Amino acid sequence: MIAEILKKYPFIVLDGAFSTELEKQGFAINDELWSAIALYKNPELVEAVHLSYYEAGADIVTSASYQATDDGFEKKGFSKEEAASLIQSSIALVQDARDEYLSSHEEENRPAPLTAASVGPYGAYLADGSEYRGDYGKTREELADFHRERIHILAEAGPDVFACETIPCLVEALAETDVLSEIPGAEAWISFSCKDGLHTCGGDLISDCAKALKDIKEVAAIGINCTAPQYVESLIKEIVKVTDKPVVVYPNSGEDYDAGSKSWEGSAAKYEDYVKIWYEAGARLIGGCCRTGPEDIRKVAAFRKSLIEK
Repeated sequence: MIAEILKKYPFIVLDGAFSTELEKQGFAINDELWSAIALYKNPELVEAVHLSYYEAGADIVTSASYQATDDGFEKKGFSKEEAASLIQSSIALVQDARDEYLSSHEEENRPAPLTAASVGPYGAYLADGSEYRGDYGKTREELADFHRERIHILAEAGPDVFACETIPCLVEALAETDVLSEIPGAEAWISFSCKDGLHTCGGDLISDCAKALKDIKEVAAIGINCTAPQYVESLIKEIVKVTDKPVVVYPNSGEDYDAGSKSWEGSAAKYEDYVKIWYEAGARLIGGCCRTGPEDIRKVAAFRKSLIEK
């Protein structure tokens, strides 16, 4: 799917931050479920945020399931069946947004819009910031056991692709691909949170991660998200040295996150200035993560349009 789109277009435009847009609408997400609480508290807002990204030019919009787990919902008092239904609703809402977009827009010179199922790391479930450290000390088998039920629940809802994102360490990426291999026809991108221009947050070389993933058929793209934008060019160059698979990047705005206080500090980078740099370095799926929004995605889409029109 991703490979077919890239035969026709210079790169794929992804969406931006989901939680940031919820907060802009006054929705509080300071909760162990984080933005996933909107799945039962305000599903209409969830769909509206997804729609705003399709309208901004995103080709793939990602579901609100990053921190949605069956255990997490059960801790809130939902039954196992209700938890599964809520997780699947995250896919239905982004599919509904996609369908609403298509119903009111004529065909444009862009790919047919797709949906992605977000699969956050084990550290997101812990809600202690460990997805930015990778220090939770689980084996590959233990991590696969954690991810298995949620990934299968999401698969039943029919997303076009899986977004296995903000992964701090190679062992967790491999655990997720172990589970994806159980799903016929599954296609996913694997993106890591990184602490500098060479290493994941857990300390693995990004080049080693790319080498380990390059021959796994379920992996359609490899890259970086939830990372400071100034590190991304170097990380892209490390990945393209060792694999021909497309590189996916959707970094943060440039502000710094304090996992302890769960707050952002500093100022944002001029995001659009980086997009051309990332594309020329080899990125072929480009969007934004924390603190980016539809206005940033419009600029990413505008840059692609400029390439097509040359």
